[in-house]
Amino acid sequence: MAARHGLRRYATDDVMSDHASRSTPEDSPFLSEFKAMNMDERWVNRSPETMLETFHWFRGEGFGLIVEDLLRVPREPWVIVEGFRLLPRLVEPLLAVPSHAVWLLPTPDFRRAAFDSRGTSWEIARKTSDPERALRNLLERDRMFTGRLYEEARHLELPVIEVDTTMTEDELAERVTEAFGF
Repeated sequence: MAARHGLRRYATDDVMSDHASRSTPEDSPFLSEFKAMNMDERWVNRSPETMLETFHWFRGEGFGLIVEDLLRVPREPWVIVEGFRLLPRLVEPLLAVPSHAVWLLPTPDFRRAAFDSRGTSWEIARKTSDPERALRNLLERDRMFTGRLYEEARHLELPVIEVDTTMTEDELAERVTEAFGF
């Protein structure tokens, strides 16, 4: 969508490895703990609730690196910044105008369909001793995270668009355009 409208795009997912390598145990203790775990410890042996509470990116670790990166990006034309690491409570204080942000939150069915269509549903799970449980845990953790983002954005009076499997790309583009007031 950004390219179609001549906008720059910065995807936080694309720089996770770089940010992880630039992080230290002192500034990212949850990331350090996560990196020390094997795949079963990460995805099979812990409850989705524990996974949610201890996942480094969900706790805001590395957010300062996103801000550092963005300060180096030219502001013209506009920059679309996207990714699950953009926690409403961290982004909101940086907004000059609240309508300059919108959170696109997938339903569980949409998230699963997106993973399935990209062929990534089992990418993590296959690396464990119990792939089915790992995938269930991961999807449940992500469902709870999305719920948390929804509540946080709503509490801060930031716009949210729920994305489900029935929404077309054009419908989503229209809803985002409306949210931005264009």
